[in-house]
Amino acid sequence: MTKVGNIYSLFYATVDGQIPTNKLFLDRKGVLSDKHYGKNIERSVLLTSLDSYTLIKNHKINILQGALGENILMDFNPYELTEGTRLRVGTATLEISQHGTLCKGLSKVNSKLPKLLKEGRGIFAKIVTAGSVSVDDNVYLLGK
Repeated sequence: MTKVGNIYSLFYATVDGQIPTNKLFLDRKGVLSDKHYGKNIERSVLLTSLDSYTLIKNHKINILQGALGENILMDFNPYELTEGTRLRVGTATLEISQHGTLCKGLSKVNSKLPKLLKEGRGIFAKIVTAGSVSVDDNVYLLGK
């Protein structure tokens, strides 16, 4: 188990948008309290890197964290991880399931975002082991 980063911010989605929180509870169906809970276990959690927000800021676009739809924002960039790679975040174990897709809502935030973030919005993971994740928790790379 290798430490690769830390949890920076956490969010859950509601019909009114992303809600910041200090702790998320995860089970095999997804993020409890999230509007996507139980809908697609392969896309249970969206992991995003602070690198995405740095790229956005460098293009003179100002958006709030959470605007990319992420559940977990971390200072580690997971975008090069392959499907099947596992991470330990807090007491939960996640498995990378697919690279992030661009949602239509990004163009509503800023029309430049879809093109700018086509490879860097985030990466989806499914929950292998239920647990909780808190801001400042460590992120560990477990391998496959």
